[in-house]
Amino acid sequence: MFELDVRSRKPIYEQLTGKIKEMIMHGILRADEQLPSVRILSSQLTINPNTIQKAYRELEREGYIYSLQGKGSFVAPLQQGLNESKRAEVRNELLRLMVEAVYLGFTESEIGALYRQVLDQREGEKHD
Repeated sequence: MFELDVRSRKPIYEQLTGKIKEMIMHGILRADEQLPSVRILSSQLTINPNTIQKAYRELEREGYIYSLQGKGSFVAPLQQGLNESKRAEVRNELLRLMVEAVYLGFTESEIGALYRQVLDQREGEKHD
């Protein structure tokens, strides 16, 4: 389900949160779908359960997942109000990256092509 790089400088819990976010954004994990339990994921990835618990707590804090006592963790449905601050954060990051891209010589058509590539990729994953 997940591939983590134990030699990376990026902490394991950050790699795990990134992978889960990516799977949610690409529609691989859908709203209200249950995530693997901490114990199961820990044994599959051979990492400390506390690391997985930390990643799940971070994802819950950011609104990507929710937990039900005794039942587990689930993908959170998209909530417009909750996501406005995240949208603003992403917008600011995109602006910063686009300034850098323009500085490095990216054209409007190249940036548009990247956007279309993401859309095509997302559509392809929905049909798998």
